[in-house]
Amino acid sequence: MPRLQDKVALVTGAASGFGLATAALFVAEGAQVILTDRSDGAAAAATLGPKARFLSLDVTKEDQWRSTVANVAAKEGRLDVLVNNAGIGLHRNVTEMTLEEWRLVQAVNSDSVFLGCKHAIPLMRKGGGGSIVNVASVAGKVGAPQMAAYCASKGAVTLFTKALAMEAAYGRWNIRVNSVHPAYVETPLVQGHINASREPEKTRRFLESLHPIGHMGAVEDVAQAILYLACDESKFTTGSELLVDGGLTAQ
Repeated sequence: MPRLQDKVALVTGAASGFGLATAALFVAEGAQVILTDRSDGAAAAATLGPKARFLSLDVTKEDQWRSTVANVAAKEGRLDVLVNNAGIGLHRNVTEMTLEEWRLVQAVNSDSVFLGCKHAIPLMRKGGGGSIVNVASVAGKVGAPQMAAYCASKGAVTLFTKALAMEAAYGRWNIRVNSVHPAYVETPLVQGHINASREPEKTRRFLESLHPIGHMGAVEDVAQAILYLACDESKFTTGSELLVDGGLTAQ
């Protein structure tokens, strides 16, 4: 039987990268998937067939979270899986970073996870429970130069996940909450960082060299990790960190 048969899942940041790969895998595993993004993801959702649809969502806006969850409640009647994947990056020295830049990174990467969980959990509980997967990063585990805002936002996601997992477990909500921590993966975000560098090929080789396994990851690697935490195979797993990093944090 497909691993997400008859489940309803909502994935943020699903127009490309991890989000789109996760949505495609979820559909293949039997789920009804709502793809959300600030960018237009309708065309991407259409390629996944009748078990996928798209809703526009700015994850930093609480009113949009309310309307999105209300839409899912009205049309699907339940929500079994939430994947908080939307995120942005910023490479900037702390002394050169503006407060507005700092706040934007925290809003997109961290506040959005809080808002998604806050508004999705009541619908999940009404349906009997579910699974929340928050996409953090190895940058939520270790520091890196010119990445203070990003590291802070992903570190917040890491500990928020654990705290919420305990709240859900002790509250007997039947909701598991876990985080996934990718290293450098072939996504539009990473490719943009490479292209913006002075020497793109040198930058690519450097990023590949950070991983003991010898290369960057693929979006499918992250999607498979998210699938495991979303499905019932991980029913005894909550508050955990699943590293998908080619050994980067093991050294």
